[in-house]
Amino acid sequence: MNPSFEQCLFSNHKLRNLIEASTSSRPLVVLVGPTAIGKSRIAIEVAQALGTEVLTADSTQVYRGMNIGTDTPSEEERQGIPHRLIDLVEPDEPFNAGEFRRRALPEISRLHDNGLLPLVVGGTGLYVRALLHGLWSGPPSDHVLRGRLADEARVRGGESMYQELGRVDPVTARRLHPRDTVKVLRALEVYRQTGAPLSKAHEQHGQENTPFRALVLGLTMERAALYQRIDRRVDVELAKGLVEETRVLLAEGYSRGLVSMKSLGYRQMAGYLEGDYSFAEAVRRLKRDTRHFAKRQMTWFRKEPGLAWVEIHADESVRSVSRRILSLIEGFVHELQP
Repeated sequence: MNPSFEQCLFSNHKLRNLIEASTSSRPLVVLVGPTAIGKSRIAIEVAQALGTEVLTADSTQVYRGMNIGTDTPSEEERQGIPHRLIDLVEPDEPFNAGEFRRRALPEISRLHDNGLLPLVVGGTGLYVRALLHGLWSGPPSDHVLRGRLADEARVRGGESMYQELGRVDPVTARRLHPRDTVKVLRALEVYRQTGAPLSKAHEQHGQENTPFRALVLGLTMERAALYQRIDRRVDVELAKGLVEETRVLLAEGYSRGLVSMKSLGYRQMAGYLEGDYSFAEAVRRLKRDTRHFAKRQMTWFRKEPGLAWVEIHADESVRSVSRRILSLIEGFVHELQP
């Protein structure tokens, strides 16, 4: 990596002094983008140049024993760069955006205390939003109402509940998958409790003051090229042993109904292993579902305020992209100077 970036950013403890002088709004770099675009490899090069660590914002990499399907970098692939906020819980333990924020804040403070620029990397938009702006928790859960909604869903079907959400809160409905019953019912619960759509409450919560001054960079790529990368990554995961990893998880008692086991890769391979469809069909579904997921990720990130896009060319090297990102970070750090 070009050493001039390091010299510019860190000579004379410049960043340490900036962090210590900026107690109310400390610097943070966030790198987001769709699955398979190459975030992990780029982040490792950027972290090497910055002399920092990677803080992972990925809702699947928090689970232990789920490395292949989540594309968690191996120790060798990390090239000595510490990766935090991965392998935090067992596959049957609950985890959410609020818990992610609770665990991420001390890691960021530790890096700041050591004069390092935190680098948050991931594709889970809600985790990034929770970190930067906090979370609107909404009214307390009404277990009686939630039970009634669950009963309605069983009788009417999930599609009918989603259509109802579309009538009372079209903004929230558009950002949810019709089969994401948990979130659909939560949005309906809030509406029936308050008479106001969940999206309105999120809008009012909006840009809660953040303790960070963040440079948020989004990786993007021409869709056809990204879809080719997705197909290649699925093939690599299968070659690494995705089927066997799923088989082990099932044998250990982690059911297909768990949130972790419904994630990409495990859901499709579990269906194959339990005889729902053929291996070829499982692979087809995984590639299709991953493309759909990447599209939803991009839709989310395009709505995030203040995000700067970095377009990757199909044949561009990781080093080339990393240098462009470091140049943006260089400008960001200079802007922090009083």
